[in-house]
Order: sequence, then structure tokens, then C-alpha cells
Amino acid sequence: MSSLLKDIYSPLFYDKLADSFSTSIPSFDKAKFIADIFTDNFKSMELKQRMKHTALALHRFLPAEFSKTVPILQKMIDQLLADHFRSDALEFMFLPDYIETYGIDDYENAVTALEFTTQFVSCEFAVRPFLIKYGEKMISQMKSWSLHSSARVRRLASEGSRPKLPWAMAVPALKKDPTSIIPILENLKTDVSESVRRSVANSLNDIAKDHPEIVLEIASRWSGVSKETDAIVRHGSRTLLKHGHAGILNHYGLTSHSIAVTDFQIDTPAVNIGENLEFSFRVQNQLTVNQAVRLEYAIYYVKANGQLSKKVFKISERVLGGNEIVSIARRQSFRLITTRKFYAGAHRLSLIVNGEEKTAGDFILNESKDLLK
Repeated sequence: MSSLLKDIYSPLFYDKLADSFSTSIPSFDKAKFIADIFTDNFKSMELKQRMKHTALALHRFLPAEFSKTVPILQKMIDQLLADHFRSDALEFMFLPDYIETYGIDDYENAVTALEFTTQFVSCEFAVRPFLIKYGEKMISQMKSWSLHSSARVRRLASEGSRPKLPWAMAVPALKKDPTSIIPILENLKTDVSESVRRSVANSLNDIAKDHPEIVLEIASRWSGVSKETDAIVRHGSRTLLKHGHAGILNHYGLTSHSIAVTDFQIDTPAVNIGENLEFSFRVQNQLTVNQAVRLEYAIYYVKANGQLSKKVFKISERVLGGNEIVSIARRQSFRLITTRKFYAGAHRLSLIVNGEEKTAGDFILNESKDLLK
């Protein structure tokens, strides 16, 4: 069995898909659809190429006029569900892509299609070109969706309008000024669905990267409303907390002047790529009353040009009793991964308490033993 994600678009998938389409699409030709899919270059296509390729092949069996296609799309989805296909399966992302490709100039019908399709497979990526083309008109529609009876449609309102939605088309206007989406988040801040509330938090975190003052203002209003809004604010402030932003630290009462770090030690001052860095330290609350403590550490990685690049990792967040001392030991993996390349040389580790770097030490990262053989 293939381990490549692109191979979710397999012969078995297309065979079952074509059987379902044969029931829901008038004059559908299964043999021709399969032939159109498995072209000479199909094997070399990556995941997104296969997704687009499927949408293009499907279009040959649907009306050229998008308004006439919309009711057929609804029948297709109904039949897919009747045939026991799993909703929200990644392989069905070709359906939102179809709407994006062929419905972009037919706003009213595309909105209808996005609304029912997202209840089968998320349309968060497909809605982005509509935000760019139609601006406030599309934002207004998403405000309406934020009050929809379906949690999946409500989530589309928040997730699709995120200023910095990962892997999605950028919407520069929302990054520059996100105030138009705040009413959407306001409508959803107490949503019954956890996935919707998490989407709200992720949108706040996006906003915080460019407009921390907006998130700080929201935090002051939402905190204490409910445990759900408290969780949203905390998760939506994670980047500000990681960067030690003074405003959010003050919001959570995180001060560092009466917290001491002692006995800091890098237990593996020389570590090989593929092994673990190990370190330990003690933290003391120097006051006689309880204090909230957020503990983090930063690794200053050596880059290819010899400069250092800082990345922060959270250890814990806790309340220390008066004069309480805790001992902490941690390890950081330097196992080879696809998302980060390690370079041998002098690195640095620092300890961060409530946003303030308290102490730091150096260690040497050596080439992997296996590479040196």
C-alpha cells in the first residue's frame, strides 16, 4: 500500500467515485471519465495537481453554465453520502476547487454551492478567491454564515476569513485591516462547537501577528465571559505569549522580577545531530504569595550562513506557592526531520520565565556519528 498522500487518488477511489457519479450525473460515461483521469502524466502529478486534474475531468460531464451545475453538485454530494463515502475526506477537495474554478464569476450560485458543499468537505480554501474578488460583499455573506444552523458552515465563516490561513491563498486586505471580520468572531466566540471556537482562536492568533492591539482589546472584553472564551483568548494569544509581548503578559499577570532561576545546567554540552540535548534547572517563587509562572526555553539554531535563529518551546504554565521551588529537567531532540535542517556548530539555549530570558548557555552540535563513518 502506498504511503504517498497523493495516492489517495487511487484507481479504487476513482472506480467507486465513478459509480456514484453514474447515478447522480445525467449521461455520465464512467469509461471516458476513467480514461480522462489516467492520462500519461497522472503518475507524475502531485496531490494538488491531481485534485485540480479531477475537477477538470469532472467538468467535461457537467453543464458549462455554472448555474445549471449547482443542483447537480448537490445531487452528487447526496449520492456520495448515500454510497457511504466519508465526509471531510481530503480526496474530495476537488469539489471546492471546482466551485472556485468555475463559479468565481457567478457569485450568487457559487455562494449557494459553497454553503452546501462545505457541509460535506471544507471550502475554507475555495472561499479565498471570492474574498479577494468580492471583498465586503463576501465578508457580509460570511457574517450571515456565522449564524448558520450547521457548525461546518459557521466554521467556514471563521476559518475561511482567517488573515493568515496556512496553505491558502493570501487575502492582503484582511492582513492589512482585519476589523471587518471581528463581528464574525464575536458571533462565534461562545459557539457550541469546539472546532468552531478553535477556529476563532486561530483567527485571533493570525490577527495578533500584525495587530496585537486588536487582540489585546478583545482579550480585555472576552476574558471572564465564560470558560470557553477564556480558552479562546488564551489560545489566540499564544504567539504574543511566545514572543513575550508586554501587553499580554500584563493581561495574565505574568511578571518575572520575583522569580529566580538557579542551578541551570546543560547536561550534554556537546551533542550529535540525531541525539538529544539535555538540560536542567530550578525555579523559585521568591514571594510569600502565589505567582503564575510560564516557563519556556529557546534554542538559537545555527543557520547555513552562521547566524543564529531563535525558536521558543513551552515547558509549562503553573502557579507556584509562596517560596515554592521546583526542579525541572528537559530534553530537546536533534533528530533529523524534514521541516528543519541542522547545522553543526555553536548553539545557544536560554530559559524564559514569564516572557523574560533569565539565563542562557552554549552547547556544541556535532555532525551525526553515522555521517562521520
